[in-house]
Amino acid sequence: MKIAVIDGQGGGIGKAIIERIKARCPEHEVIALGTNALASSAMLRAGADSCATGENAICYNVGEVSLILGTMGILVPNAMLGELSPAMAAAIGAAKARKILIPYQKCNVFVVGTDKGTLQAQIEEMVEKIISTV
Repeated sequence: MKIAVIDGQGGGIGKAIIERIKARCPEHEVIALGTNALASSAMLRAGADSCATGENAICYNVGEVSLILGTMGILVPNAMLGELSPAMAAAIGAAKARKILIPYQKCNVFVVGTDKGTLQAQIEEMVEKIISTV
């Protein structure tokens, strides 16, 4: 399965997601899609099979994967302090790939009824969902 992990602002969350995926599901191809070079680089060092950076790379690659992972903010235009462009949000939202998102609430979107576990617990839940999906 080809999985896209999308992150920006340093790639810390994407890095953590990729480390867990590669530890639990090493057979899956993971492409790191960063809104900036720093995020892409961090995710590549975490074990991504490949990476790409910027609006065009994200808009193109989300149509080429089976699964898209990230935080809720990747669906919100101008999230991540403006790094996530409206075109990126539209492409991600319209992609046929299944999306598994963490309700990280730093984009002014609050999802009620979700467990308030730690970020690490939410990443682990994400990886469990990947395993049960395959």
